[in-house]
Amino acid sequence: MTERFVLALVGSPFGINGFVKVKSLSGEYEHLRRLNSVTLKTGNTEKLWEIEDTLLIPKALAVKFRGINSPETAKTINGAELIADRSSAIPLEENEFYIEDLKGLAVITETGEILGYITNIVEGGGGNLAEICLISGELRYAPFRNEFFGTINLENDNVILLCPWVLE
Repeated sequence: MTERFVLALVGSPFGINGFVKVKSLSGEYEHLRRLNSVTLKTGNTEKLWEIEDTLLIPKALAVKFRGINSPETAKTINGAELIADRSSAIPLEENEFYIEDLKGLAVITETGEILGYITNIVEGGGGNLAEICLISGELRYAPFRNEFFGTINLENDNVILLCPWVLE
């Protein structure tokens, strides 16, 4: 299982004191407000940052990182991924999964035939879609809903696709 997650994306500066807007990938913000430090990743570079303060604002969270004291400096981290440990991620409800844990799962039929592997879960117009790299190397998308996907087995690294025809 993945031990670190991208929890949010850093956006534009907010105000004049070095705050930046942070957009949670889960849509929840309270777990982000409890963090004392996070890793920010830009490209291949990662750096640990201490959080000084947070402000809940409409549709985002404003975060003040130690050492960033102006909008000009705040612009330098725009677009960074905010990474934290699994323990800092929002707690899951029953039958919920972290996207990072679904990536790489084998997509199998009810008889055990491997069709491909989940590479991502993306937002679609009618809900989430599983991005699947088929054995042939082609990418396909399937609605990530209970009527299409059955048992998700993290221990065996697979998920059952109930309706293989959705990949045609």
